[in-house]
Amino acid sequence: MTYFRLNIEKMAAYVPGEQPAAGERVIKLNTNENPYPPSPAALKVLHDLNGDLLRRYPNPLAEKFRRGVARVLGFETDWILVGNGSDELLTMIMRGMAEPGRRVVYPMPTYVLYRTLAQIQAAETVEAPYDEDYNLPVDALAAAGGAVTLVATPNSPSGTLAPTAQLSALAGRLRGVLVIDEAYVDFAEDNALELVRKHGNVIVLRTLSKGYSLAGLRLGFAVARPELIAGLSKVKDSYNVDAVACAVGAAAFEDQAHMAANADKVKASRAKLAGELEKLGFEVWPSQSNFMLVRPPARQAERIYLDLKAGGILVRYFKEPRLDDKLRISVGTDEQNAALLKALKNRIKG
Repeated sequence: MTYFRLNIEKMAAYVPGEQPAAGERVIKLNTNENPYPPSPAALKVLHDLNGDLLRRYPNPLAEKFRRGVARVLGFETDWILVGNGSDELLTMIMRGMAEPGRRVVYPMPTYVLYRTLAQIQAAETVEAPYDEDYNLPVDALAAAGGAVTLVATPNSPSGTLAPTAQLSALAGRLRGVLVIDEAYVDFAEDNALELVRKHGNVIVLRTLSKGYSLAGLRLGFAVARPELIAGLSKVKDSYNVDAVACAVGAAAFEDQAHMAANADKVKASRAKLAGELEKLGFEVWPSQSNFMLVRPPARQAERIYLDLKAGGILVRYFKEPRLDDKLRISVGTDEQNAALLKALKNRIKG
């Protein structure tokens, strides 16, 4: 006997990256957190928090944060919708637009939560394969006829960036919406935000989890035409963003200089780490994110993942087709990266 819908009973749950137990000492390079601390301005807001923020319900549209995003990015507030992380915004999109008979389309390999959220809605999924260089399969995506088409750029787990011109061409060929998931855009050399003005069917998602070092806060936002934002607002929870996240996030987002400085450090470390991994015989995909997809020599990905884990270093291993010979490694501090390289050298020699 089951109390769940049949599609829920049949589906597999999304599995997040491993989280160490409290007090466990590990080098954590598996879930793409920023290795540097958040803005001091954000930490001050948290330290000086007024208890009334906890006693009262928060603003239902996270208006303080929404206004800050609109001001920094140059949009009116009715182009912005705030969520409990960009994952909640993905949930709103699926809740409002996906159902049986309305396809959800995305390239693969990519963020597997897309599949999970589509399955919750019992929507058909079409997974258009990337080639080995992770070039965007524009024709296959367009031909699939999705009510929702999702492209992560930079993509996870590859770290590769889809050219804006290709995204624009894809948006122009779709009858449904194109969701451009820019969770890692703060580490990239380009972005697709201009496309929300050019195309009425484009939604750009962003998060404060990566570039702003606030993964534990859970705060993200969508940018799209007001009519899309209004439709998504119908399916959001009443008070979906808590008052603490709104206040701290607003201070963090205003401090663009701090975010950019940390992003520059990550990008410099990324280039250095990529070079050292290549010297060890790893194949490294060109990344515009704060992580890298790599193929170890002799394709011993699972063994290396387990050996590193036993030694207190976590990286991400996906036991899935096209990924089971690869590792995804978050870029840490230079000290963390040096420890990783030392461990890898010992294991490859062994």
